Amino acid sequence: MSGTVEGTLRRPTRPVRVGQVTIGGAAPVVVQSMTNTDTADIVRTAIQCAELARAGSELVRVTVNTPQAAAAVGPIREQLGRMGVDVPLIGDFHYNGHRLLADHPECAAGLAKYRINPGNVGHGRKRDEQFAQMIEIACRYEKPVRIGVNWGSLDQDLLARIMDENARRPVPQDAVAVMREAMVVSALESAARAEALGMPGERIVLSCKVSGVQDLIAIYRELSRRCDYPLHLGLTEAGMGSKGIVASTAAMAVLLQEGIGDTIRVSLTPEPGGARTQEVIVAQEMLQTMGLRAFTPMVVACPGCGRTTSTFFQELAQSIQEHVRRRMPQWRVEHDGVENMTLAVMGCVVNGPGESKHANIGISLPGTGEAPVAPVFEDGMKTVTLRGEHIAEEFTAIVDAYVARTYPRKAATR
Repeated sequence: MSGTVEGTLRRPTRPVRVGQVTIGGAAPVVVQSMTNTDTADIVRTAIQCAELARAGSELVRVTVNTPQAAAAVGPIREQLGRMGVDVPLIGDFHYNGHRLLADHPECAAGLAKYRINPGNVGHGRKRDEQFAQMIEIACRYEKPVRIGVNWGSLDQDLLARIMDENARRPVPQDAVAVMREAMVVSALESAARAEALGMPGERIVLSCKVSGVQDLIAIYRELSRRCDYPLHLGLTEAGMGSKGIVASTAAMAVLLQEGIGDTIRVSLTPEPGGARTQEVIVAQEMLQTMGLRAFTPMVVACPGCGRTTSTFFQELAQSIQEHVRRRMPQWRVEHDGVENMTLAVMGCVVNGPGESKHANIGISLPGTGEAPVAPVFEDGMKTVTLRGEHIAEEFTAIVDAYVARTYPRKAATR
């Protein structure tokens, strides 16, 4: 588990145990993600689960939509074990989850948590029966559940009821307010139904996912006011590239700053051929830049200006960022506290030395017209000046030596 930074006071919630990970209570905000492979493809799904876990996803959700996908859960779990990856798997169920869990007990037992959408477990009397079946199976195997309401599949009977109640108000609310209220009511009533069926409240996580930033903020503020279940944050469709990153950060950062949210997922649409792990990195960087958690050393770099016509400082900043991410899995095993390290790669003399002194390790590269020297600062003190064609390699070696010298080695475990 990565380091935790003292910061915003969190809203008090019940702790829910998911495998070896705790959501809510005093636990730090948990990062999770979801595969986009066909779950029935055991090898590809296990590989992607491992990639996400190694990138820092502490929970990984997989689609369980067919008998073949349900049958694959156990072998995927076994393959991950052979790969040395121990990450809790969450099953994402829609429409036929009651049948899949009943027909595939190894799937029901192998998953660490079930995600249930109350809007699409069935209609009318079947909805109640099929929801009850899933809750009863979760109780039998002592599994927690996330009751995940989604505005794209909101229970239409419940929405009609809320609309009728609103119409009888002396001053009816607008359609947006009615939709938001229906989302909150769906989550709370479903949780109450689960508890009535025997599900302990300490095994329930709630979410109400929408695509609009202001909708998400308003809904979660109200949901957090009316319950103490841990809450899963995330836009249901954030989008691609910078739009998805900005939308997710704009919505979740507001809530996290208010102490709302116990686990997050950044639902990015990958660029064609892009890595699924990007959403994990964005979630980590969001939490780390807010001071809520620390995952990997942070690299500060100036944006560049007319004083920095060379691209060398940009290339070095990118190289160092990639280096620390590459080394972090090993550093995390060997050293305590290295995730809190900060590095600065600055491009000229204006802010370079000052920023470098504020970082654990910083380098101030020469700008346009400046002397071709690069002073290096460690914990505020200048330690060496680099020159020549091998500044990048020498600075990388200084970073590695600093980690080895500064952060205590963990005791070897058997």
